[in-house]
Amino acid sequence: MSDTELIKENEEWSMVISPKNNWFDLNLKDVWRYRDLLFMFVKRDFVSIYKQTILGPLWFLIQPILTTAMFIVVFKNVAKIPTDGLPPIVFYLSGLSIWNYFSSCINKTSGTFISNASIFGKVYFPRLIVPLSNVVSNLITFAIQFSLLIAIMIYYSFTGTHFQLNAYILLLPLLLLMLAGLGLGLGIIISSLTTKYRDLTFLVTFGVQLLMYATPVIYPLSFFSDKYKYFILANPLTPIIEIFRYSLFGAGTFTLIHLLYSLTFTIIALLGGILLFNKVEKNFMDTV
Repeated sequence: MSDTELIKENEEWSMVISPKNNWFDLNLKDVWRYRDLLFMFVKRDFVSIYKQTILGPLWFLIQPILTTAMFIVVFKNVAKIPTDGLPPIVFYLSGLSIWNYFSSCINKTSGTFISNASIFGKVYFPRLIVPLSNVVSNLITFAIQFSLLIAIMIYYSFTGTHFQLNAYILLLPLLLLMLAGLGLGLGIIISSLTTKYRDLTFLVTFGVQLLMYATPVIYPLSFFSDKYKYFILANPLTPIIEIFRYSLFGAGTFTLIHLLYSLTFTIIALLGGILLFNKVEKNFMDTV
């Protein structure tokens, strides 16, 4: 037996990389095994956004404040759209904090294959790590903006405004998981399709902007009559935002059926996205 054959016989491999043969070969254990890489990507995403800016992380606060100010002028003062009896800044900022998290998740994850093709083609790691890191890093941004909302609520409490904080605030972790799952699922579906259909990259940003106007961010669900309310409720984001406001302020609507609808939609989108992502990642380098 030659020396080469002896070496091969005595080698012990810590990992064997093999091609995926079916849709359900997800290898989710690899995602957990590479969790350190996940946190490195999260740190990279968070630091790189405002690394060479003067104000740095303050932009996480400046952006929603300026957007809220514009909403107050246009939709409250000019269009006279009601805010369910809440201070306009609290109403708009609560909707924006939820919306910004979802839109950031779907916008960033939708370009996973195209933006990271150079990395994917050189080294092995679970590809799902990249979109997951986007979802986690955006959660930090949400925490900062949510803290701003809480601070403003405390200020208004001292001025005599009473918010009906209730036990449904315990649903907040579930709502965040649903937002993350929905943004991740839809984002990786789009990312998988853009490997062949690049037109989708131009439609995503435009489509997400339009979707905001079909979501009760700048208006309450009670603003619509029953005839049109069902169209808004068909949007799975609507129950999430309404329950979020209901838990913090006692304003808005809360029904278990609507929550279950959003949860079901999220699970289907997430599972469908992961399966499609798993299928496409085998040969996407041939089309990107």
